[in-house]
Amino acid sequence: MENKALTVVKSNKVVEASYKLTLMEQRILLACIAKIKSKEVLLEDNHFEISAMEIVDLVGLNHASRAYEALEEAANQLSKRQVIINNPDTDKPKTKRLVINWISSIYYQPGEGKVIIRFTHDMIPYLSNLSSNFTQYKLNNVMQFKSTYSIRIYEMLMQWKSTGKREIEVEWLKKQLQVENCYPLIADFKKWVINSSVLEINKHADIWVKYTQRKAGRTITHFIFNFGEKEPKKTTATKANGTKPLIPLFTGHPEYTVDSEAILGLINQKNGLSQHSSEALSTQGLQPKYRFQNRQ
Repeated sequence: MENKALTVVKSNKVVEASYKLTLMEQRILLACIAKIKSKEVLLEDNHFEISAMEIVDLVGLNHASRAYEALEEAANQLSKRQVIINNPDTDKPKTKRLVINWISSIYYQPGEGKVIIRFTHDMIPYLSNLSSNFTQYKLNNVMQFKSTYSIRIYEMLMQWKSTGKREIEVEWLKKQLQVENCYPLIADFKKWVINSSVLEINKHADIWVKYTQRKAGRTITHFIFNFGEKEPKKTTATKANGTKPLIPLFTGHPEYTVDSEAILGLINQKNGLSQHSSEALSTQGLQPKYRFQNRQ
């Protein structure tokens, strides 16, 4: 399957769960989750392969230096990582929290530069056979992020994609990212988590995002995110011979650094008009009197 077609699908319970992963651990998990057929039942013996070169390709790196070592190290740590899911089962309201591991086993194949993982029994219902209350997005929208926080915030926004707006409580977000003790100052939290994530999402993802904040007195209590799909990039059309189409004169287009009189003179020469004819046009007020200014 081509990378552009890979889609991550997660239960909203996992999107809003409390956990902390390194960037490489996130990439491994997401690459494997994207290979799950989310509408089908995932079995415990189903396994998922991820190679170092696959990660390199997904991230868009130019080289694979230490790629397998980084993959092996991250996979080893991933086997110990836990996720806390709040109110996991609506049929069991007394169960307030579920603490589980992401994966149950990992096989290393150093000769082939890849690892094989299996998800835990309790994690499977949140990744497969999903018919409602799930979030999905294209894998390539997050693989170039350099921060694991960017991935988490992007997922939380995509959960509310249909509205284009989400208000998130500051303390709740810190808890879900497991950074309650990392950024006691709100200025640091905004700088290293919120602002950096917004910058990366705007640069690499398929959506634009901006945010404001709500206060109680002097204390910032909520972030209000507004977001939407980016407009498709416009490409410059070319002629059959590979040249750019003509740009209308006198538009102030930055590619033109010569003045209008010089351009008109060239056109007159091409059309067989003399310099005298050109000057005559000018005296009749048919030639613009202004000059283009260079744009910086």
